[in-house]
Amino acid sequence: MPDDDLDAQTERMLEAAMGGLTPHQLLLQSSREDAASTAERTAAIARNRERALRLLAALEQGQD
Repeated sequence: MPDDDLDAQTERMLEAAMGGLTPHQLLLQSSREDAASTAERTAAIARNRERALRLLAALEQGQD
């Protein structure tokens, strides 16, 4: 396969993978998704910590 054909095919595959977005738009979308994921992880950590504290309190009450 000539290099020009390979370059054109690669370019088409890249455009399809980007879903019609520009590189800048794709970067912004990725950044927003990462921020949302970070917020979800932070919330899950807080919920788990609260559950652990409640469990610890229940265990301490059971020892009295």
